Amino acid sequence: MLKNEIAIPKNVEVRIENSRIYVKGGTGEVSREFKHPNVKIRMDNGNVILTSDLERKKTKAIMGTWKVLLNNMFLGVEKGWKSELKLVYSHFPVKLKLEEGKLVIENFLGERKPRTLSIPQDIKVDVDKNTVLVTGKDKERVGQTAARIEEITKVKGYDRRVFQDGCFITKKPYVSEEEDERGNA
Repeated sequence: MLKNEIAIPKNVEVRIENSRIYVKGGTGEVSREFKHPNVKIRMDNGNVILTSDLERKKTKAIMGTWKVLLNNMFLGVEKGWKSELKLVYSHFPVKLKLEEGKLVIENFLGERKPRTLSIPQDIKVDVDKNTVLVTGKDKERVGQTAARIEEITKVKGYDRRVFQDGCFITKKPYVSEEEDERGNA
């Protein structure tokens, strides 16, 4: 029998309804569905317990993945996740700005029509000159939003060796430790 125990941090609340887990903390609430026919999930004495009667590699791998996902959820609702991008251009001056829940990239490669990206409601995007900071409580959504920003600035139809313009991810989703020591979250 396989068994994994994940300790729930002190300032985090967890509840399980059917196969969906809700994690609530200082930055908000995150939920995710954990469903597999061979893995059972329950709470006991301040721990989330994953159990399975089958001792197979795939089942063990699924339980390990769920453990990491739950720990990421705990970190997200406690401290939040951040990802950084850097805008690079050499041919045309590019302008980044936020308008009504959208990131607008103007004059990219001299294009007249601005490139826009809708920002999910639970994700916050800050623009400071040529740096974009994406923050949120769900690691996957932070990473996906950063990847979508990088994707809409992908150069197509030009030689990539010459046109190295774009908005590139410089830091994948991380939890900032320096800010936690100063009391900022």
